[in-house]
Amino acid sequence: MNGKVLLIGFPREEVKALREVLPVPVFEVPEYCRDWVVGEVVEKAEKLSGSSYWHLRRFVIMHGLDNETLKEVIRSVKALNLGRVIFATTTETSLTWKLEDLLNELMAEDEYFKAMRWAREEAEKRKGPFLDIGKG
Repeated sequence: MNGKVLLIGFPREEVKALREVLPVPVFEVPEYCRDWVVGEVVEKAEKLSGSSYWHLRRFVIMHGLDNETLKEVIRSVKALNLGRVIFATTTETSLTWKLEDLLNELMAEDEYFKAMRWAREEAEKRKGPFLDIGKG
């Protein structure tokens, strides 16, 4: 398996912690890659130099991992309590996008799902301890 994890938005000490716990190679993606096609970033990950700490959001982009490894990566990252992290896997389509476009799409999706969770939680609160007589 040629799987790898790409990091964006993580300071050096968090990158170090992730490298210690993740079961696959971990690479920082520096800011100069923002206009690169994602496939090129994946292909050249081993040769990239520079910090991933240039974006306000944190991204863990997983490439070429099987389902069990994906789950292990997500669990391991969450166990470090690093705050809000956006997880993504590469797809045939995303590998053809510019990195910045992919990050923008991932942030939009994250905001959408955050709003949906909030709406669901608010709806649950409204049910409250009241008697729901429904339609009888």
